[in-house]
Formats: sequence, C-alpha cells, structure tokens
Amino acid sequence: MAIFTPVRRWQPAFRPFRKLSAGDRLLAFNERLIKGPLFGCRMCGNCLLQETAYICHMECPKGIRNGPCGGVNNGYCYVDPTRRCVWDLIYKRSQKMHREHKLLEILPPVDWDRAGTETWGEVIKKVRETGLRRIILPSARKGKSAWSILDEEVFKPIRQPAWWKGDSEYHPPVNPEPQSPLEKELRSGRFVITTEVMPPLSASIDKLKEKISLVKPYVTAINFTDGSSAVPRMASVACSSVAASLGADPVMQISARDNTRNSLQSLALGANAMGIHNILCLSGDSPRVGLKPTGNLNIIDVDSVHMLWILRRMRDEGIYLDGREIKHRPGLFLGAAAAPFAQEPTLQVIRDRKKINAGAQFMQTNLVFDPDMLDPWLEQLWKEGLLDKVFIIVGISPLKSLKLAKHLNEKIPGITIPDTIMQRLADAGDKVEEEGVKITVEAIRKMRGKQGISGVHIMPLGWEASVPYIIKESL
Repeated sequence: MAIFTPVRRWQPAFRPFRKLSAGDRLLAFNERLIKGPLFGCRMCGNCLLQETAYICHMECPKGIRNGPCGGVNNGYCYVDPTRRCVWDLIYKRSQKMHREHKLLEILPPVDWDRAGTETWGEVIKKVRETGLRRIILPSARKGKSAWSILDEEVFKPIRQPAWWKGDSEYHPPVNPEPQSPLEKELRSGRFVITTEVMPPLSASIDKLKEKISLVKPYVTAINFTDGSSAVPRMASVACSSVAASLGADPVMQISARDNTRNSLQSLALGANAMGIHNILCLSGDSPRVGLKPTGNLNIIDVDSVHMLWILRRMRDEGIYLDGREIKHRPGLFLGAAAAPFAQEPTLQVIRDRKKINAGAQFMQTNLVFDPDMLDPWLEQLWKEGLLDKVFIIVGISPLKSLKLAKHLNEKIPGITIPDTIMQRLADAGDKVEEEGVKITVEAIRKMRGKQGISGVHIMPLGWEASVPYIIKESL
C-alpha cells in the first residue's frame, strides 16, 4: 500500500515500449523509485494525480480514467471485492479537500507511446517555456497565483494534449434536428418506452426477427446489448442492423471492454451507414464476471466518458481523435448508463455531469424497483441544473421468479429490491410471474408522474413475450 494511495497497486508498473536515452531512463528510474512508494504509480506516462486528489486512478482494475463504473459496491470494487473502489476514494477525498470541481475535467485516454516513461522532464520543459519569472514574481503573474500559472501553463498542456483538449464544460449538440425517432420522441416531451431484445447465442436471426417484430409496435426504440456480463453473443451492431431493416429504431450498445479507440470510431461510422443513430456508451462488465477462461483484466483502452467525447467530436466537429477531418459527419444520438444508487447522490452526480458534459444526451439507468428511491438522485440532478440537459430513461424489469429477484438484489451491484416487493413475490407462490408483471406495471404508472423522468426502459432479461402485455396494462 502506497503512502498517499490507500489501496494496494493493482498491477506492476508499465515499462516503455521503446528504447529510451540514458537521461530519460535515469528520470524514469527516479520517478518510479519515488512515485511508486508514494502513490502506487504504474508509470502510465500520462500522470493525472493533481486531478484525482493524489490517488493514482490506475489502481482501478478496469483502468477507468474518468470516474467510477456502475459496479461500486458499498465502496468496494466488484472485480475484486477485497479492494476499495479507487474512484470512490478519489471522490471522497476530493470532497474533503473541496476539489470536486477538478473531477469534472474530461481526462484523456493513455497515450501508450508514453507508457513506462516519466513526466518530470516534460514538466521541467514547460516551466522553462513559461519562464520562472512569470511563475515566481507577482508582477509577472498579473494578479494570478503561482499555482494557477503552474496549472494553466505547465500542467494542463501536459495532461490535455492538443489531440484531446478536454475541459469541464457542457457541450450541447450542434445540429438542432433530431437524429433518430427516439430523439424526436424525447424532444417532443412524450413519455417514451423502450425495451431490450437479447441477442442470440447463434448465427441464426430467425428468433431475433420474431422478437423484434413482437415488441416493435409497442416501443419507441429497441436496445441490443454488447456482450452483457462478458458473455459472447451476436454483436449489438448486427442485431441493430437487423432491427433497422425491419423498420425499428435500434439503440446500439458499445462496450469499452471489447473496443479500442480505433474500433470505436470505425464502428460508429459503419453503424451510421446502416441506419443506426442511437449509441449507448458503456464501460462494460469486467471479464471476471464472464465465462472461463477469463479475458484480460488489466486495462481498457477507453472508458465510457472517452467514448462520448470522441463520438461527440466526430458528430459536431467532424474530426477523428487524431485530428483528421471527416467529410460526411455521422448523425448520432448519444447515450450513457447511470447508476443512481452506486454512491451517495452528491458524488454520483459528479460522474453523471461528466458524462453529460462529454456528450450524453440521454441516460438509461440500471434497474429500479421503487420509483421513490430515485428522488434524492433526481433532486441532486435538478440542483446541478442537469435535468434540462439530458433525458432520463429509467430501467425496469419484470421479475419472473423469486430466485431471479434474490440474484439481482444480492449479486448485482447498484440494484436494490425493497423488502416489500420481495415479500410480494414470495407470497405469490405459483403466480409469481403475474405478480412480477403487476409490479412492473405499477412502476411504469408511477414513473409517468415523476418530474425529470422522460421514459422507462424495460429489460425483460429474455422474457420479451411479457413486454406487449406490460405496456398495454400500463397505459
């Protein structure tokens, strides 16, 4: 455990991918010798310690650089339950230090050409360029503090390279026209209902088409998961393409776990060409919860905030991540996941604001079984002035059995099923499916009257046949 980082280092420090000069090797050795014991530094070469309350975020098993995932479980990491969630610690220390505003800056992904190298040399270079006189002498600082000069002219250009230019501002979409039927419905102010169709486990699309045709008349859009629970199924882009060909409005999910910055950009362009405009950006479940053998746990290339930032700039600025221009920009309606109960509302909304600033236009929450439990989170969103910047679509699910309810309540982080509902399912006996549907109908009716809620997202968990009945009963 490092002196200033209250968790043990997840993996050893990175080594450079190229041969360094003797001077660079010496600087890297000294940095590794000092920052390792102090901060558990992994030598990513893209240091962000000043933005993360001097806790190294690379302690996160997922390598997430812009805040916690939805798997925070009472302050612990769901990938390794013996570890504290490093981002939960960063948020809480930042709150104590009154540095929450630092957490809103959209931080860049790792430039892997710098992995294993040091950052001190670049700091010294920037100090020389700025000039010690401008940093030290009050007359040269022109009313600014030495620390603000260091941050603006030395540290910020290092952590925010020209190819990224991240900030902490809200970026509304440039095009005022809706990019999809889902966006059009949400903008109209009507209460929308979306659902999810589970991708098939084989190459056949016959049942997929049947399920899409079954739910299509009742919903505004249909989601397709991208390797949910780290289990291989038909790709979300393929299912979305099938749905588009049938006249449905698909919501394609992209999991950061299985994509790089390159595949993300290529996938978005290809999907757009197939008539897919809604994209839900997710970090993705860890391979730890998937099937054996376990995939790479060490790092993801980009997190969900990175994905939103990259796709928003492709759409609004017409540029790739590397700065190349896009002649024909993609038309995208960007979404993100929200976990209202993962942390206390004041901390959770920091993460949500960051996603909205990065480009999220709609948010789908994880499963909610008691609409009233959303009130503290919604109130915090309202206080932060975010409810008029994003459409909130609440996740709900018909509970088909008491066993399923217990699994969700006990095993899935961020999901809480009230005791009253558990008791109703237990008392239902062999009519538990009917009771599960009834509970879902009641939840939809209650959601309709909640301020700040734009719709519900029904996750049938393979029980698509229940969707038409639920929607008809909830009207």
